[in-house]
Amino acid sequence: MSFFSRSLFNTNQRLACSLTKRSLIKPSCQNQLIRSRFYATTKEEKILAKAAVGICQPFTFKAAALFLGVGSGLLFYFRSEKSKVEKLREQKEIERKKPESYGKPKLGGEYSLMNAETKQPFGSEDLKGKFSLIYFGFTHCPDICPEELDKMAEVVDMTKKEIGKDVLVPVFITCDPRRDTPAIVKEYIKDFHEDLIGLTGTEEEIRKVAKLFRVYVSSPPDISEGDDYLVDHSIFFYLMDPQGKFLDCYGQNSEAQAVAESFKSYYKEYNQ
Repeated sequence: MSFFSRSLFNTNQRLACSLTKRSLIKPSCQNQLIRSRFYATTKEEKILAKAAVGICQPFTFKAAALFLGVGSGLLFYFRSEKSKVEKLREQKEIERKKPESYGKPKLGGEYSLMNAETKQPFGSEDLKGKFSLIYFGFTHCPDICPEELDKMAEVVDMTKKEIGKDVLVPVFITCDPRRDTPAIVKEYIKDFHEDLIGLTGTEEEIRKVAKLFRVYVSSPPDISEGDDYLVDHSIFFYLMDPQGKFLDCYGQNSEAQAVAESFKSYYKEYNQ
């Protein structure tokens, strides 16, 4: 082979190799272009990609603490709401079972008896303008009536000290008019308080007044003159306002301090 032929062959061979390399490189470049186009995204896609990367980050101690904190908060909230719902349900159940109330009972009214001190008519009209504390009892009562009248005297003294004089009038009404004459009642009330007013009357008059205050009174039947007996009766103080309207009542178990505090509240409310 001549020098010229050898040179031409070598040239052709180099050209063939070059074309072969280009053909081999071209698919690779095409693939690279495809990959570039595949990974080239819009702005929104880039943001989503970053968010996905953040989600896939490792579960750190800080993340665990945050998770527990949020979980605990939600648990507390749901328990609190559940407790509120249960309390509301219980309250509704209590209200459902609670008997209907129609205000204070209608106690008291117009009446007139005899003042044991003056032997003059005295009644509801004479008590208007002042608060009054009324008790029904009898002078032959061995223990309960004296104890209650002592308590009433304490209430009056507390009222005088904290509010003033002539604010609360204590009244004793006998429920045993057969034996409790004006003279006996007058002498009896002296042992308790100087402001205590004693009232008596006929059996019919006392019966009517007791009915106005819904006081239970029971005496033994077929009583003869001079017989010794006890009278069963309600044990309450009845608090009346200056207009003669019923405010409250206090049973045997009520302490003098509690009655005085209760009266003070009514007094303030009335004078507002």
